[in-house]
Amino acid sequence: MNTAQQLNAQFGIDGQLGFREHDSGLVIAEIGNAQATASLCLQGAHLMAWQPRSQTVPVLWLSRDAKLAAGKSIRGGVPVCWPWFGAHASEPGFASGETSAVPRFPAHGYARTVPWQVVESGTEPDGATRLTLRLIVSEKTRAQWPHSCTLDLTVIVGERLRMELSTENTGESDFAVSEALHAYFRIGDIGAVHVAGLAGCDYWDKVGGSTLKKQDDIIRFAGETDRVYINTATECVIEDDVLKRRIHVAKSGSLSTVVWTPWTAKADRMGDLGQPDGWREMLCVESANAIENTVRVAAGTGHTLIVEYRAESA
Repeated sequence: MNTAQQLNAQFGIDGQLGFREHDSGLVIAEIGNAQATASLCLQGAHLMAWQPRSQTVPVLWLSRDAKLAAGKSIRGGVPVCWPWFGAHASEPGFASGETSAVPRFPAHGYARTVPWQVVESGTEPDGATRLTLRLIVSEKTRAQWPHSCTLDLTVIVGERLRMELSTENTGESDFAVSEALHAYFRIGDIGAVHVAGLAGCDYWDKVGGSTLKKQDDIIRFAGETDRVYINTATECVIEDDVLKRRIHVAKSGSLSTVVWTPWTAKADRMGDLGQPDGWREMLCVESANAIENTVRVAAGTGHTLIVEYRAESA
């Protein structure tokens, strides 16, 4: 692994991109340009913060109880879920709570808790900052994912945020991946937001058992919500009456959208959402490929999930 000093020498951009070592020993990329600021932890290629200069409040939410530690996921920002979303296929009971055993495979895959390396940085023609990272393959990752492939994440930070998650199958046999860019958004209050764009879509309701339902209209929140909307590439909009803004989530290469809020009881059990009420200021709208939208990647080909986020005053 390169040190922050080595990364600054090779990939740093004066006035835009620098690297520093956190007290935990993890390396953080700090981005600041004329359009926006952002920070990204190289472990997990985990984007922790993004705030356009036009916004007085960050667009991404990071728990005030979030901890940075080797091998641990970070609560908030945009975790990378890959190469499976939810419980591993061999352990479905962990998704439904049917077992109390310790899972052999971590929920949402291992990509968010292992080291990545920087492979490219640059400045876009409009002044946005580009950073590309690649997941580091090790004996530990091979034990959980024995397929030959590369996984890259490109983040372009400007007035808009663009994220591109690219899987390349470098082996001789096909494989299937489920995945998500698990974005946590900063909102004014969960009771005063709604999500538009998914009316008419089918979804798996994961609260109280997995049942297939259809969305009638906009999504409002009055309790725990965990839904996987399927067969949809539509743009979603978070309408926030408290912060007086709209957050747009536009995507390609993704046919699932996950909408999640834990509500009081689950937030208390999780314990790292900024107690006692930090969960009220966040909402997850995740761009994914999950359940029946799992992606088969043929040998010698690739797949890219792309999401673009933008915020505007309402």
